[in-house]
Amino acid sequence: MSAVNVRGLRKTYGTVKAVDDVSFTVERGEVFALLGPNGAGKTTTVEILEGHRDRDGGEVSVLGFDPATGGRRYRERIGIVLQEAGFEEEFSVSELVRLYAGFYPESRDPDEVVEQVGLKDKRDARVRTLSGGQRRRLDLALGLVGGPELLFLDEPTTGFDPSARHHAWDLIDGLRSSGTTILLTTHYMDEAQQLADRVAVLREGRLVAIGAPDALIGAERTSVLSFRLPEGTLPADLPALTGRPESHGSAVSLETAEPARDLHTLTGWALDRGTELTSLTLARPSLEDVYLDLVNEVSS
Repeated sequence: MSAVNVRGLRKTYGTVKAVDDVSFTVERGEVFALLGPNGAGKTTTVEILEGHRDRDGGEVSVLGFDPATGGRRYRERIGIVLQEAGFEEEFSVSELVRLYAGFYPESRDPDEVVEQVGLKDKRDARVRTLSGGQRRRLDLALGLVGGPELLFLDEPTTGFDPSARHHAWDLIDGLRSSGTTILLTTHYMDEAQQLADRVAVLREGRLVAIGAPDALIGAERTSVLSFRLPEGTLPADLPALTGRPESHGSAVSLETAEPARDLHTLTGWALDRGTELTSLTLARPSLEDVYLDLVNEVSS
């Protein structure tokens, strides 16, 4: 049985359809990313799944529970890492994690969790003394200490430096390997591409795409070919290419649906002229490119 089943989910605020007939599933042990611009319906959807907001219509099942009526038995089996959370500032890190562990019948060892999130050296520090990134790690610790089957992660690496961010990614990978299901929201498309088994993109309350990142990227048929014009060469001197070159000074780029053909034509042209093409790159679209195309489309 899937960890999350959503069918025809709807939520309105007055005349605004915040969530409009959304359906998806999250498999057990999967990292699933819910993406979309501000106002797309992500937060409302996640709050309904967490049991913090009522729905107006549709069916929702999370770990076999209806979140609206699951009560304590449901909450004991999930973990939630909010984008911003308030702490008791005078607790030490260790004290606060132990306090939260006591709320769950099958909690994890608090010291192990503190070490896992990279706060071992701060275990005795007061919460008020922690930096922004350290407080975010504490958020993760409090979400993990209950030993959740399903973990909701809302913008988990906000405020992290690059090293801490990659540490968090390793942590999430480890949780997936141990069988924890993770529902992730993030504005970092490289994070979603790195971590998620599948992503769902919301726009104006509706689901506009769902699938594995590589599958969504693969649906894009164009790649981008970039290079610098050789000295003394004008854009008009370039050979005929299937894509349309765009120049900004000496920098040239073109979208191409036939990258092998255009690369062969371009390098052959350069060899015939006895010149080099500096800064030559061929890049496939990223998840961010696909995402921007999806959320910027004009609704029909």
